[in-house]
Amino acid sequence: MADAKFKPLNIAVLTISDTRGEAEDVSGKRLVEALTQAGHSNAEKAIVKDDIYAIRAAVSRWIADPEIDAVLTTGGTGITGRDGTPEAITPLLDKVIDGFGEMFRVLSYEDIKTSTLQSRALAGVANRTFVFVLPGSSGACRLAWEKLISAQLDFRTKPCNLVQLMPRLIE
Repeated sequence: MADAKFKPLNIAVLTISDTRGEAEDVSGKRLVEALTQAGHSNAEKAIVKDDIYAIRAAVSRWIADPEIDAVLTTGGTGITGRDGTPEAITPLLDKVIDGFGEMFRVLSYEDIKTSTLQSRALAGVANRTFVFVLPGSSGACRLAWEKLISAQLDFRTKPCNLVQLMPRLIE
């Protein structure tokens, strides 16, 4: 990989919220901005209510699309009320990437201390599509993108990265 070149990905972004519309969706917009600034393509952006079936429907459509390489969700990862994104996404995953949630909470601890215990951020792979489930705060989305996701979605990252595992991009 000495001569590894950047490989742009098609990434979909889903905001889960009972209260936010497009105008108030700071986190979703921040993720789209970050991924496009990194050189990736925003395949689609959507907002759904915090409803397990609406979340599954949106994410299932994207993971069934062979042109979508990754999905970023924001919102619904807390432990109150209707927060149900982890419950919606986990059954769709073929494999969970345990280290993502663990590392996210370690990094988050630096900013919000023990409040990070309430985060149920997670990641996994479903039908060769990487799925990242992020909290709804724009700060958490920025932290996850800058400290974890951006490097793993960059083919140039050594010693290894998730792009190396995407058959569509390495064939």
